[in-house]
Amino acid sequence: MGQGRVLELNNQLWPLKGGILMSIRLRHSSMARVVAVCGMPGSGKGEFANVLHSHGIPVLSMGDMVRAEVRRLELKESPGIFGEIAAQLRAEHGEDVLAVRLADAVDEHLKNNSIVLIEGMRGTAERVVFEQRWKKNFFSLAVDASPDTRFTRIQNRGRSEDGDREAFEIRDKRERGWGLEEIIAESDYMIDNNVELQAFQNSCEEWLSAFQKEE
Repeated sequence: MGQGRVLELNNQLWPLKGGILMSIRLRHSSMARVVAVCGMPGSGKGEFANVLHSHGIPVLSMGDMVRAEVRRLELKESPGIFGEIAAQLRAEHGEDVLAVRLADAVDEHLKNNSIVLIEGMRGTAERVVFEQRWKKNFFSLAVDASPDTRFTRIQNRGRSEDGDREAFEIRDKRERGWGLEEIIAESDYMIDNNVELQAFQNSCEEWLSAFQKEE
């Protein structure tokens, strides 16, 4: 089987060209499918989402839900406040609160689209919601990058929730506590992003092409 094709293997990761890893519980399906992208802060989830969006695929961001909550509460945007609100929402409404709130919106998009992307799945509780909701038509993809690479990117992007190295380490620790490392390790696909932007975008394009051929 040549490089760049979807490989139907059982319970392993298999390298494809362009730094893509595929794992697999893969299956063919004629139904619309949901993909959730995960990764540590600054790994490149947003850039992956940009590539899919450029192909007309709807993107729903879990991080945007937290940002919207901060603005609804009229709180001053700072590196710590977004994490505090995300943790508060989980403490008050359950670890799966963002996933539960997002699921109906995803279903609306599935009525007219063959693929819908969820950007920013961060924990095992969220994954459980998605797996129960869409079963065999749910897939996860992880974007991987080293801590130094991620911190450099975070410093360059200038979001209000980003801060110094200490804030970066605190955020990493918090998101690990939600089970992020576990869902990264157990993802159906993984794309390496310790590369230049164009190389990563090429890998995303190759992944999407292979995934669409599985329809």
